Amino acid sequence: MRTSVTWINDYLDRPATAEEQAELLTAAGLNFDGGEVAENGEPWQEIETTSNRGDCLCHVGLARELCAMSGRHLKTPAAAPKATGTPAARHVTVRNDDPAACPRYTARVIRDVKVGPSPEWLQRRLRAIGQIPRNNLVDCTNFVLFELGQPTHVFDLDLLRGPELRVRRAAKGEAFLPIGEGAAEVTLKGGELVIADAERPVAIAGVKGGAATAVTNDTTNIVLECATFDPMAVRQASRGLRISSDSSYRFERGVHPAQLDEALDRLVALILETAGGELCDGTLEAGAPLPAPRKVSVRRSRVTAVLGVQIPVEEVMRCLDTLGFSPVLRGDAIDCSVPPRRLDVEREIDLIEEICRIHGLDRIPMKDALSVRVAPVEPQVAAPRAAKTLLVGLGFVESITHSLVSERHAAPFVHAGQAALRIDDERAGGTPILRPSVIPSLLEVRRRNADAGVNPLRVFEFASAFALHADGRHQERALVTLVSDEPTDADGAMRWMRGACERTLRLLAGDAPALAVTAVPAAERAPWYAVEARLELGGRPVGTYGLLTPAALAPFGLEGTIAAAELDLHPLYAAYPPDARAAALPSTPAIERDVSAIVAETVTWAQVESIVRGLKLPHFESVAFVGTYRGKQTGAGRKSLTLRVTFRAPDRTLTREDADAAMATLSAALSSQAAAEIRS
Repeated sequence: MRTSVTWINDYLDRPATAEEQAELLTAAGLNFDGGEVAENGEPWQEIETTSNRGDCLCHVGLARELCAMSGRHLKTPAAAPKATGTPAARHVTVRNDDPAACPRYTARVIRDVKVGPSPEWLQRRLRAIGQIPRNNLVDCTNFVLFELGQPTHVFDLDLLRGPELRVRRAAKGEAFLPIGEGAAEVTLKGGELVIADAERPVAIAGVKGGAATAVTNDTTNIVLECATFDPMAVRQASRGLRISSDSSYRFERGVHPAQLDEALDRLVALILETAGGELCDGTLEAGAPLPAPRKVSVRRSRVTAVLGVQIPVEEVMRCLDTLGFSPVLRGDAIDCSVPPRRLDVEREIDLIEEICRIHGLDRIPMKDALSVRVAPVEPQVAAPRAAKTLLVGLGFVESITHSLVSERHAAPFVHAGQAALRIDDERAGGTPILRPSVIPSLLEVRRRNADAGVNPLRVFEFASAFALHADGRHQERALVTLVSDEPTDADGAMRWMRGACERTLRLLAGDAPALAVTAVPAAERAPWYAVEARLELGGRPVGTYGLLTPAALAPFGLEGTIAAAELDLHPLYAAYPPDARAAALPSTPAIERDVSAIVAETVTWAQVESIVRGLKLPHFESVAFVGTYRGKQTGAGRKSLTLRVTFRAPDRTLTREDADAAMATLSAALSSQAAAEIRS
């Protein structure tokens, strides 16, 4: 913020030089960022404020900090204008349709003003900070903004239709012409918070006034606006319309509803002083009730523990009192009333920071030696790091892509009942869609590498996908997405992708939870999958994988067999690494037996595996899938499934008869439970 050294001194009981102001404000955490002398001969300085210190975006706020750091006393500007006219409610009405976005809206009416140049003292203050004086009415609003940090606005009462001032949301297509030379009319997109009269928007709330009701040299009757608006609503309108102002900059950092009265009284008094007129009786007000005063306590013992030094209680009380916290000592605790302007103070640690600032950071002792303990890597960091290492070991290349894609690339990857989530920003250009899946981003990576002759390619990315549900709810899912175009047939591609997914899941979760893989019926299949399988770990869905359809590949100019997977690994991170148990290697040989069974196409490997494990065969160790055959020998609608069963005894070598008996039991179970025809 550009500040006037002379202007700040107006509020100090004894003046401070430019150098002293810069030094003290920097010590308070408000850094000096250069300064020069204005055209009118007054020195100015650029003071850098953090985004949470909106109370310091004004000369009184900075003067208050100087007082706290130097022991000076603040001379607060006071105003108590007297109303002599008719009730203000006779001349204009005020409505507030959105108290959540405009917690408080106030207005006052002054009649018979005379518009003209501002007095020299006021013009000098504005010129010193680079402002151009306009007329006494506009200059008074700018003066209050930079004096107290409260944006205000002046409407020409006779140009308001109704006459009415109404806080509402804009309708789509409404036109608005901002104040300012060369300003172009804008078409509102709908939803912006506006101040309107009975027929049209006359201001973008917290951002810019409108030319239709701006004061001119012919203005005689005015309405003064003093309000507070939701920072998000102001920011959205400012960014969406590409209109910014000193007011929007201030509102985006927060203005408390209780600050309005002081600023409005000050503005009224200045206008009566510089433009004359008759103040109508009463303040028009609309909005929500004022929030209750905030109370925060700080413990002296906690101050000592955090800062590492014992500060005398008298000094602690002085630091808090000079900032306006009205401290009250109560045993070890100090109860504070937080001034409305200090939106950044909510917790005990915030008060400790204030004590530290004012007491002096340079007075907090530093230890010559620090003890350092290396903390273990958090599971939320170690788990994805391990998963990435595994995937790279499997031949995948990690990609980092933009979350925005084109409509054409997004369209094939939108689930039924959902819609693509579009951002309202012209800078997005041809990619305005927040990707509904990370797969299209990786397919674009695949296409670019294919053009460069890189074949084949396996890629993965840890990133988010977005969706807009029919009920208007936004959804963001953090996923691990894999894409592979292995030069193999469909069965081989599916088995390879399953292996990559299973290895990743087992790495993070261990071998204990059961992993189930089930085919997704065509009616439930994601529209971009020709074949899809669902993965469940311990009964909880953890992802899907499958083969992409030609329609999904077409926008990228790709074809062939390309597999993809989307895994939700975040729930597994907290328990990483899984418990691992060491076991002695077997000391006796195993017997392996293969069996081929012709079963119906509807019989899945999971069903067969469940049958085998459920038998609890003597000396059973494991069962593994070998392969599937389909042909004339199996018949239509049937397949030959080959599995390998391993038997082992811990204390002896098994005989052929041991395995034969178990395999006979297995064959009988497959025949009866899966209607299988045993081939071998």
